Amino acid sequence: MNTNLEIAFHNMDSSDALHGYITERAEKLERMYDRLVGIRVAVEKQHRQHRTGNVFDVHIELMVPGQDIVVSRKPAKAAEKYANPDARTSVRDAFEAAERQLIEYKQKQRGDVKPHDPEQPGYITQVNGDHGFLRTNTGTTLYFHANSCINVTLDDLREGDPVKYVETTGDTGPTASKVWRASGSDTELART
Repeated sequence: MNTNLEIAFHNMDSSDALHGYITERAEKLERMYDRLVGIRVAVEKQHRQHRTGNVFDVHIELMVPGQDIVVSRKPAKAAEKYANPDARTSVRDAFEAAERQLIEYKQKQRGDVKPHDPEQPGYITQVNGDHGFLRTNTGTTLYFHANSCINVTLDDLREGDPVKYVETTGDTGPTASKVWRASGSDTELART
């Protein structure tokens, strides 16, 4: 394996079998994308729960040119899906999610994913403290944090303001990772 692989186990002993399985899955990711710079995998055994038993939290960070792809499989999902979740099952689910995100990243790099229509911006629906929500041109609602605002502050945005955005998919679902005021909008002209 040419890619730098870091594996960490927390609140549990290292297992040769699990270490080998993680290495196999990492090699598969490397074959899928040869520009992969590094992979970090952390497997953490959560405290034993009476109803769900031992559950494992798995984090995978893929270092690729331009950004990092982070996958986190929370214990609740494994507990819902399996009666007796084990570390291997949790690792498998996390690597499957990592594969999906890596494929999506490759498609974006090649230009296979169509960008949002710039002529139809989203609109601010709500601003609360350090975050807000916007409605996309397709009618879905996206969360965004104040840190996502570009060339505008969250305090400057009002309900109904047209904005452009970059939609990303995180562990909690779709969010807007970047939000900026749509250029040439009536609101922008009135405030200048």
